[in-house]
Amino acid sequence: MHRGETERRLENHKGRAYRGVEEVKQFPAVERRRNVGTSSDREKGEVAVFQELGKALTSSLQLDQVLRTIMEKIDEFLRPDNWSLLLLDEENQELYFELAVGKASQALRDVRIKMGQGIAGWVAQHGETVVVPDTSKDTRFFSKVDEKTKTETQSIVAVPVRFRDTCLGVIELINCIGPSGFDPRDLKLLEALSDFAAIALENARHVKKIHDLTIRDDCTTLYNARHMSFILETEIYRSQRYNYEFSLVFIDLDHFKMVNDTHGHLVGSRLLAEIGNALKVHCRLIDFAFRYGGDEFVLLLPQTSKENALNVARRLHKLIREGVWLEQEGLNIRLTPSLGVASYPVDSRTKEGLLHLADEAMYLVKNTNRDSVAAANIGILPNTATAESAG
Repeated sequence: MHRGETERRLENHKGRAYRGVEEVKQFPAVERRRNVGTSSDREKGEVAVFQELGKALTSSLQLDQVLRTIMEKIDEFLRPDNWSLLLLDEENQELYFELAVGKASQALRDVRIKMGQGIAGWVAQHGETVVVPDTSKDTRFFSKVDEKTKTETQSIVAVPVRFRDTCLGVIELINCIGPSGFDPRDLKLLEALSDFAAIALENARHVKKIHDLTIRDDCTTLYNARHMSFILETEIYRSQRYNYEFSLVFIDLDHFKMVNDTHGHLVGSRLLAEIGNALKVHCRLIDFAFRYGGDEFVLLLPQTSKENALNVARRLHKLIREGVWLEQEGLNIRLTPSLGVASYPVDSRTKEGLLHLADEAMYLVKNTNRDSVAAANIGILPNTATAESAG
């Protein structure tokens, strides 16, 4: 590739977000794949590639930055019609397109490929590189992807993205094999690029795990109190800007100490985890559930008025007091909760004020008869223990 063309193509890539499937201009025909230049030039170019990737890996933990560099180098050196990075969904044992570049990339957004299915699925399952010069002669080829993308795949080069003994995904190049085949040196370069992608992906996974450890409670996997403070500040800012309401629901489990005294702290921890999971299941996608500490939980309900939050609190009260907990372990524990509700902006416009008022409402219940719901500036709601869920 001539220098001017390279600079033009790289300039087109600048400023583009690479996470997720995206569409960019189709690459030139295979016959005009690249100008390899002299062997010396090629060696210098490859050294520069590894220097850039090494710098990207050591200077930033941002996955996008490393994948962007890999994408540019695959484009520059190998010039496929289309190329993609498929990642493995371990839970479902399926490959999905994390990144796809080329004419048909948008059509790949919802495509899933099972382990062992097609060339990519075979590579992921066996952890081996595959070069297919003619897809019509390979029984592993999965034609349904072509049917969906309205393209014609004539050749495929697919390499596994492996970290140690674990396959994280597959890099797949479409229609990059020229009349003389696929240069073994090109294959070595592609495999080296896949190693860099694996390191970047593994780094990103570790960063996410470390981040989760700082914001989540070990026992329940709900967000912790530290993260609640951050989310609450963010929600106040958002609600001020867009004139939204939101609400907090404080939940305390009545006489929880008796569970620990009777069954031990391990059972108590499992009970907290089961109740925390039940709260999470009954939240909307936009809601946040936190373990505030001990046997206290907090729900943050964005864009929720005080009246609607009280309906939610009633339903949660009914859920907990009528539930039979740790039933699978044969313990059949029953308990009641005390709940307090405060809302922005009707009760307070500050983080400290909302936390104090919701906590105060909850303690109003605990210091009277427990097993009920109270609201800031209203008091204990009548007949909460027997009320049917509302709203």
